[in-house]
Amino acid sequence: MAGDRGVVGLIGLGQMGGPMARTLRHAGWRVVAWDLAAAAVEAAGRDGIEPAADPAAVAAVAPIVLTSLPGAAAVRSVALGERGLAAAGRGDLLVVDTSTVAPGAAREVAADLALRGIAFLDAPMSGGVAAAGSGQLSVMVGGDVRDLERARPVLAAISKTIVHCGPIGAGQIAKACNQLIVMSTIAAVAEVMVLARASGLDPAVVREALMSGLAASPILDVHGDRMLRRDFAPGGRARYNLKDIDTIRGLGAIRGLDLPVFEAAAEQIGRLIEGWGGELDNSAVVLVVEAAAGLAAEGHEEDD
Repeated sequence: MAGDRGVVGLIGLGQMGGPMARTLRHAGWRVVAWDLAAAAVEAAGRDGIEPAADPAAVAAVAPIVLTSLPGAAAVRSVALGERGLAAAGRGDLLVVDTSTVAPGAAREVAADLALRGIAFLDAPMSGGVAAAGSGQLSVMVGGDVRDLERARPVLAAISKTIVHCGPIGAGQIAKACNQLIVMSTIAAVAEVMVLARASGLDPAVVREALMSGLAASPILDVHGDRMLRRDFAPGGRARYNLKDIDTIRGLGAIRGLDLPVFEAAAEQIGRLIEGWGGELDNSAVVLVVEAAAGLAAEGHEEDD
C-alpha cells in the first residue's frame, strides 16, 4: 500500500520525474511533489501523488527529496531560492539531484546547502523514460557514502543499478561518460543504416544480423528500430544533448584530452538541431547522415 515505506519528496514531474514519482508510489512510498507546470501536478495527482505548494513545502514533510530538473539554474533555484528546499529549515534534509548538470555546478549547490546543514548527492540517471517507469534506471552517485546508504531504499525503488562513483560531482562525470558513449553510438548506428542502404542491403536485415553479435547494444536495438520505423517522436530530445556536449568538452579541456569520436558525434547532433530542430528524438540523427549521403528520407536511394 502506498505510504507504507515512508514519505519521499520529488521536485520536477517532467519526462523523467513523472514516471519516477509513479514508480515510487507503486513501490509503497508516499510521494509529495511539486512542479512549475500545473498540468503535470494535476496528472500526477490522479495517480496518487500528493501536490505541494512549493519546494519548501515538499521538504517540510519529506526528509529525502529527489529533484529531476532541466539544468543547473533550475537545480539552484529549487534548492536555494525563495521558498526553495533550504527554506524549510530542516537539518535532516537530504537532497538527491537526479538532474544532469555540470560537475562544478553540482559541487557549488552541494557546498551552499552544506552551509545550511543540508546533505546533497548528485545522482544522475541513465535508461530513459521507459526505465523510469519500470524501476530499471541506472544511477551514478557522487557524495558521501553514508548519505547514499540513507537514500538507497528510495533509489532502489526506481533503479536496477546504483553505483557510488566518488565525491560530489563524480556522478555527473560518470553521466558525462555515459552521454559520450550514447551520442557516439547513436551516430554510429545512423551511419550503419545509411551504409547498408547505400550498399543495396535492407537495413532491417543488417540490424537483425548485428543484434546477435558483438555489435549488439541497447542503442542498436532501440534507436536502430526507431530509425527503421522513422519514429522520431521525442524520447530524448536532441537539444538536451547541448548541455552534455558542453560538459564533456569542458571535462576534456581541463585534462587536455582530444576526443575526436565524441566531436564527430557532437557535430552530427549540431547539424540535426540546425536542420531539423531540437525537439526530435536523438535517433533522428540518421536524417543528417542520409542528407549528407544524398539519400531520400523515405528510405530510397536517390537516382545516380
